[in-house]
Amino acid sequence: MAEDEVKKSDETASQGKSGIKQNILREIPKNIAGDIVNIIPKEVAQKYEMMAFGKAEGVLSVAMVDSENMQALNALNFVAEKEKVKIETYAVSRKNFSELLLHYNETSEALKDAIDSFKDEKEEVAVFEKNEIIAEKGKKEAEILKDAPVTKLVEVLISHAVEGKASDIHIEPMEKDYRVRFRVDGVLHVSLIFPLEIGPVVISRIKILANLKIDEKRKPQDGRFRLKFNKKDIDFRVSSLPVVGGEKIVMRILDKENETGSTNALGLLGKAKEDISLAIKETYGMILLTGPTGSGKSTTLYTLLKILNSEDRNIITLEDPVEYYIEGMNQSQIRPEIGYTFASGLRTVLRQDPNVIMVGEIRDGETAELAVHAALTGHLMFSTLHTNTAVGAIPRLIDMGIEPFLLSSSLRMVVAQRLVRRICEKCKEKIKISDVIRERIMERIKNISEKELKSYGVDLSGGAEFYHGAGCDTCNGTGLKGRVAIYEAVPVTDAIKNIIIENRGSEELLKKERDHMGVLTIEQDGVLKMLKGLTTIEEVERVTEYNFTTLAEEND
Repeated sequence: MAEDEVKKSDETASQGKSGIKQNILREIPKNIAGDIVNIIPKEVAQKYEMMAFGKAEGVLSVAMVDSENMQALNALNFVAEKEKVKIETYAVSRKNFSELLLHYNETSEALKDAIDSFKDEKEEVAVFEKNEIIAEKGKKEAEILKDAPVTKLVEVLISHAVEGKASDIHIEPMEKDYRVRFRVDGVLHVSLIFPLEIGPVVISRIKILANLKIDEKRKPQDGRFRLKFNKKDIDFRVSSLPVVGGEKIVMRILDKENETGSTNALGLLGKAKEDISLAIKETYGMILLTGPTGSGKSTTLYTLLKILNSEDRNIITLEDPVEYYIEGMNQSQIRPEIGYTFASGLRTVLRQDPNVIMVGEIRDGETAELAVHAALTGHLMFSTLHTNTAVGAIPRLIDMGIEPFLLSSSLRMVVAQRLVRRICEKCKEKIKISDVIRERIMERIKNISEKELKSYGVDLSGGAEFYHGAGCDTCNGTGLKGRVAIYEAVPVTDAIKNIIIENRGSEELLKKERDHMGVLTIEQDGVLKMLKGLTTIEEVERVTEYNFTTLAEEND
């Protein structure tokens, strides 16, 4: 939207400030997505002293110095019509508005400089493409890289992702431009769009940082690099992938300070916490974590290994890839391309006198067999498996060729987990739900003992209460900030061992025994965390197969 378009809107818009809700901006957002900032161009923002800083569920949040400025309000009506959103304005002081304007001087300015530089100095693109630095009259190579506008753009992108607590940065070619998305709390959000000609230069810069071959665009590559932000080192794992239209880059942000350090922070509560704590104290046996990609299995494994990490234990891990380096543990990166697989690595590890072994993932029968034998020969073995339920891991291992009697002797614990987003503590509030949905939710936890409810800190004597986030500056209007895991932790008892041996791990019989033991399912754990005010109904529905809302509607 250019300034002349806004002037035109001043003449045509007639609604004024009708329908626009006025709030007070109490806290200046630290990280605003570039595509949101650019909804209102900088010159328009300066003229009318207003700026977009958030967008959620079809509502655009705009900070304004003068909420009575009719020209500004008419311009906002034009924005609302063009972007097809509702407008919610926030009163802000002139001093705080000046701070907000600095966001224009970061992503948008860095992008503008990069585009101008690309048009004026096309030689710079050739420099990056060929992976050569052409010296400019005595300038050093590092100085040229530092001065390049594209380099500044990459730095701003990365710093915004780190400040916004993103776990991944996606840079991907589209039909007419390049799109940058950040994954925050497990959900992807568009952060910036830049022209098609800038994309290859940005990707080349990232490949230089990760020490990848710039001229190799036909096959995937993997690399790492480390940068310092606010006096702390942050690692980035880089993966390039050839796609239609060019190359896609994904950077995983590995911030050790965000690493979970305790079972409480993970979200382990009640009987699940007790059973897992007992299992990791064993001297031998296998503990399996199950769940889809991105369900937090690695974070849980790292946390359990950190609890065990001491000078009197030799802990060795086989990972693909090694995400976090933990002092005191021997971490090994497998390389299938040279024959160093989980299976071959596990054979070698057993000759390294380990006490505790962690295998990143059991992918085949050979690795499964070696893991079972390692667990039977005096080693505490941790690994992951891709199954939908905890008990589903048992028949899966038998299908891989593991003898039931060996599995029953080696398996100690199977844990399934998912990640749900937490309710933002700054804007958490109680909500009312329909009686039908309430009944469906309470039906799921009717068999849970009072002791277990108490261990979760859930008191139903005064009736169940439900919460959600209203949306604020802290959570960028989403009502959600951070994540917590929900678990199903099944200890392998004598009864379960009998089912494994006599019924070849029948999943139906295993589920019945799990319920008889009083083990909470993922849905039940999610419901209790919902009642505890940690997450929402929608989040539990999103990650589990249980849909309270649909079932309630069907009953109506």
